[in-house]
Amino acid sequence: MITQCPRCRSTSISTKDTARKIGALIGTVGGAAQGVTGAMAGAEVGAVIGIMAGPPGVAIGGMAGAILGGLAGAATGCIAGAKLGEVVDERVLDNYRCLNCGLSFSGRHHA
Repeated sequence: MITQCPRCRSTSISTKDTARKIGALIGTVGGAAQGVTGAMAGAEVGAVIGIMAGPPGVAIGGMAGAILGGLAGAATGCIAGAKLGEVVDERVLDNYRCLNCGLSFSGRHHA
């Protein structure tokens, strides 16, 4: 289905995706914080287990767990935030902009 401007019927349309971008940013930050928090708890367990490998094993295991936890949390949060923002863009905001006449409109109004 081709999106058309409801005013001039042009098919030269772009999307703003404002909520998707903001949702992805917030999700990334929140997910990274949650991931690092969870990783720190895991690092404590890793430190106890790493005692057998000595001090270097404890340090490396703890740092690796925190980094990987942060990255995994950030990626998950980014995806979730972007999906939520996409729904807001489509159902709440005027996400489409006509490149011909400049009208902003929502997906509910395109023909």
